[in-house]
Amino acid sequence: MNAGTVVVMGVIAGGTIFIGLPVGRLSARAAGLRAVLNAITIGVLLFLLWDVLVHAVEPVEAALTAASVEHTASWWPFLGLAALLFAGVSVGLLGLVAYDRWIARRWRPAEASTHAVGGVLRLAEPASRLAFLIAVGIGLHNFAEGLAIGQSAAGGELQLAAVLVVGFALHNATEGFGITAPLAASAVRPSWRQLGVLGVIGGGPTLVGTLLGSVVVNDALALVFLALAAGSIVYVVVQLIGVALKMGRGYLLYVGILIGLFAGFATDFVVTAAGV
Repeated sequence: MNAGTVVVMGVIAGGTIFIGLPVGRLSARAAGLRAVLNAITIGVLLFLLWDVLVHAVEPVEAALTAASVEHTASWWPFLGLAALLFAGVSVGLLGLVAYDRWIARRWRPAEASTHAVGGVLRLAEPASRLAFLIAVGIGLHNFAEGLAIGQSAAGGELQLAAVLVVGFALHNATEGFGITAPLAASAVRPSWRQLGVLGVIGGGPTLVGTLLGSVVVNDALALVFLALAAGSIVYVVVQLIGVALKMGRGYLLYVGILIGLFAGFATDFVVTAAGV
């Protein structure tokens, strides 16, 4: 497959994240709507966490089976992959905790506009900072998805690559809403520039991963980024649950989580129905 086709596939798979971003500019002053938007984001991210961990554990379990059941390999591949999995989750979780604290200290409200990135993303505002962290976690996840697309294309499995593009494009459309839900629930309306930067952070890694995957086939690399994504998603979900508990509307929390979960699984069923 030529480079131009690979680029188009990566752009399509990652570009749909921009479909859900305009939700962040909707006016959402009502407490009930804020609670639902926050809860839907939790549901979408819980689905992504499940999806990420399932794919991350697959090569580890395959190596374990080869060593303990089939006796076709030594234990070292399993131990190495397991170490990568646990290290990636730990770095993704604890690294994001440290990074969030650093951002909170670095960009205070009075100083936020003095830094180019901090000014655009409004990192001094809690809702904007949370949207940024969600975009980072989704970006890591999408990089791993891009690797899958690129590796399928490099292996000559063009039909599989095309189906992955469609499936991941649907996933990204849902994930775009997840990024902007905290912004839609806040009192500050995000600019189009801010939404655009968040879209690049969340969706751009899909293209990068597709290009890299088309020339480098490496299961360990994909596992590392899936593990990093899992750790970062855990952190963000905990933060969003804290926000939901402060809002108090328990019934809306569970309804919103169900909506988010169903939306995530609905897009996943499209890929499964296609035989992937």
